[in-house]
Amino acid sequence: MRILVTGASRGIGRAICQRLARDAAGQVGGKIHLAICASAHPDELDGLAEELRALGADVLGLHGDLADAAAPQRFIAETVAAFGGLDGLVSNAGIGWVDSLLGLRLEDWQRLFDVNLRATWLLGKAAHPALKDSRGCIVTIGSMSGVQPQVGMGAYSVSKSALIMLSRLMAQEWADDGIRVNCVSPGWVHTPMTADTYADADLKARREAFVPQHRIAEPLADIAGAVAFFLGPDSGYATGQNLVVDGGLSDSILKQVPARKT
Repeated sequence: MRILVTGASRGIGRAICQRLARDAAGQVGGKIHLAICASAHPDELDGLAEELRALGADVLGLHGDLADAAAPQRFIAETVAAFGGLDGLVSNAGIGWVDSLLGLRLEDWQRLFDVNLRATWLLGKAAHPALKDSRGCIVTIGSMSGVQPQVGMGAYSVSKSALIMLSRLMAQEWADDGIRVNCVSPGWVHTPMTADTYADADLKARREAFVPQHRIAEPLADIAGAVAFFLGPDSGYATGQNLVVDGGLSDSILKQVPARKT
């Protein structure tokens, strides 16, 4: 398997790479080639590369900002040149910050959409020939905020909703080429990006109380497996799907409404 993962240095992207390398190491004759890409934290990306190589993976580290329209094409070209093709693309890189629609600046809106949406489109376009040759697949990382509006996150919900639709559209347009496209939409997850939030014990407890499973997800234990499923043969007849992995939170709104006692 030859797979490129963006946003790989930390959090969900890092966990996806770890899961894929561990799965390959556990298979007889298993070998995985991973292109791990990030725009920040180069030391952490280098550390991840060492960890993955220790598991037997062939690793290519790539640095670049996906807000740069030229970066997706470069990532794909360098990966295909190094590995001789491509079997899977995981478009995981994303950004977001707290702000209202009224408070959001135009340049912040644009950068958010460039990274969260445009980059996936450009990665997909660039990867299409190689994925057509391998009858490969794409997995995008959405969010439960793309299914339910999250007030106070500016354009984040809008960008993730658009990403889910982009994934469905790519799945339909490229089905004849043998390319599958699916999306995984996490709920609340422990990552370096959310570390400050969950360092507040009271806030963490209040959030956990809202989740039907009463816990916050862990990237490796709870999210990476869903991505591995969509990259593997067991999901060979699934395309255009959005799998929400949020502990049941998105579907629990009516459970939160006070009910009449009988």
